Amino acid sequence: MPHIDRRAISLLGLAAILSPLGALAAESYPSRPIHLIVGFTAGATSDIIARIFAKAADPLLGQNVVVENKPGAGSSIAAEYVARSVNDGYTLFVPTLSTLTDEIVNPDRSTHLDKDFSPIALLASIAIVLIVAPNANVHSVSELITLARSKPGRLSYGSVGAGTLLHLAGVLFAQRAGIQLLHVPYPGSPQAVEDVVAGRITMLFAPASSVIGQVKSGKVLALATAADKRSSALPEVPTMAEAGMPDFDTSLWLCLAGPK
Repeated sequence: MPHIDRRAISLLGLAAILSPLGALAAESYPSRPIHLIVGFTAGATSDIIARIFAKAADPLLGQNVVVENKPGAGSSIAAEYVARSVNDGYTLFVPTLSTLTDEIVNPDRSTHLDKDFSPIALLASIAIVLIVAPNANVHSVSELITLARSKPGRLSYGSVGAGTLLHLAGVLFAQRAGIQLLHVPYPGSPQAVEDVVAGRITMLFAPASSVIGQVKSGKVLALATAADKRSSALPEVPTMAEAGMPDFDTSLWLCLAGPK
């Protein structure tokens, strides 16, 4: 389980002290609950990380940190909500790499990380794992590629929306392998994982933290970790390079940010 250290929490207080409210914030912050906005559904990796942070921050700040889920549109709904909020340290955002990739794919979106937000701290970096349904009857990346080539466009993979990290990981995999895959978007990774378990979709690039239980119980098969080194959470799973596809790192980062 990812660990949130006290440095990230102390930076939260520092950000408020340095806000335009200046001395007032330094004297009284926080005097009421802090709202932490997540752009994905409950149970998603960003939601889990936000709740770990909130639980650790509550006793140190002396106020509740309330996690609110505002999913949709690659987390742009949550991003816009926070960007339009008062910059007083009481409404914060958990952007992820998917927030950035969605911004790149959709440059006309109303908010941008570099222009509309002030970064506070990195919360976590998590490996992405390629999992497949047991009924796919494949046990390696090479077997999956062979199966996909025999059924062009018929093997499906899930994501948490077009333009998100999990979607682009699937696109990169298909391009590098020279195969055609069917993209199936979901509102959140828990729903996508559920459909892999049920065999309704073939594969998914998923955060390691969200599929450890299913991998350990044999409900899904982990073929490779999309990172430069093996995941400490799933050390028995080879990297994509070890599986025959080098230079394939789509690790997920999550951070804490406030309005500009």
